[in-house]
Amino acid sequence: MGDMLHEPPPTPDAAEIPTSVLQAARTSPLRVGFVLLDQFTLAAFGGLIDALRLAADHGGRSRQIHASWKVMSLEAAPRRASCGVVISDSTRLLDPTQFDYIAVCGGNDYLNEHQPPALLDYLQQAAARRVRLIGVCTGTFAIAQAGVAEGRTLCIHWNVLEAFRAQFPTLNAVTDKLFVDEGDLLSCAGSTAAIDLGLYLVTRHCGSGKANQAVRHMMLQGMRPPTLPQPHFFADLAKVADARVHQAVHFMEQRLDDPPSMDAIARYVGCSSRQLERAFSAALGASPAAYQRQLRKDYACWMLENSPRSITEIAFDCGFSDAAHFSREFRNAFGVSPRQYRAARVGSR
Repeated sequence: MGDMLHEPPPTPDAAEIPTSVLQAARTSPLRVGFVLLDQFTLAAFGGLIDALRLAADHGGRSRQIHASWKVMSLEAAPRRASCGVVISDSTRLLDPTQFDYIAVCGGNDYLNEHQPPALLDYLQQAAARRVRLIGVCTGTFAIAQAGVAEGRTLCIHWNVLEAFRAQFPTLNAVTDKLFVDEGDLLSCAGSTAAIDLGLYLVTRHCGSGKANQAVRHMMLQGMRPPTLPQPHFFADLAKVADARVHQAVHFMEQRLDDPPSMDAIARYVGCSSRQLERAFSAALGASPAAYQRQLRKDYACWMLENSPRSITEIAFDCGFSDAAHFSREFRNAFGVSPRQYRAARVGSR
């Protein structure tokens, strides 16, 4: 784990940091160090840090009183988000024991299987000193690379599940939750789920009153529970070797509300419609069109169970022309109407 275990990273000169911030860092009940990775997801980082900010002070004044945070990067290097925004005002990696949590914020760099050794050493150091780690979006990939996730259940965004399983086949990754708390390691699917994770931490360390204060400022309906599943309508293709099928299904998943034609899918994959038909039949035992219909119905089931949207809105979200068309297709597939399905599933909770 290198020299970092024996020689904590130096801290910035106290003169460079406002007294109020230093005082807050020492006294706030919730202290989080953010480590930004290259191409991090801005929404997830912003959602988590803003949940802390809005709970930390009254009236959105942003003083670090009830919660404190520090934004860090390896060698204090500027970090470009996946959307192109650059965060230049970060500090080098600080002694992790200054924090209750180290939140590793990842994004589009998740295919990088060789994160810098200094970063991995830092995460190992934090784990060894019993500082809790948080994988935000694909930051969980870096934590897994550091070798400190064995035996844990990890929450992964459904869109990167296959990549995670390919890199870390021995780890238990799930997509049926917004975030997972394993005690010393928390993992979050990212995107807006990072807000819910932030509110969860605020509730734990600062109380529900502070969490509700942030909820009101963010104009949210409330804090979603971690057990709320992600839109779990995607296909598990772990046993499918044909790259064309993977690409085609991924394209379908991204356009459930506006289903592409079979010709468009074939063009996206780079083969003929007939070749695509044969590939799907061999790999999945179904035609591309039938598989696409099933994906849309699975998404409809998830929406009916987990979304307050109306039947008509869900019909459009799932690519059906109107509610009547949706109801016919749904009844043919499941033997009940969408309304009956919702009543049975929601009523059984």
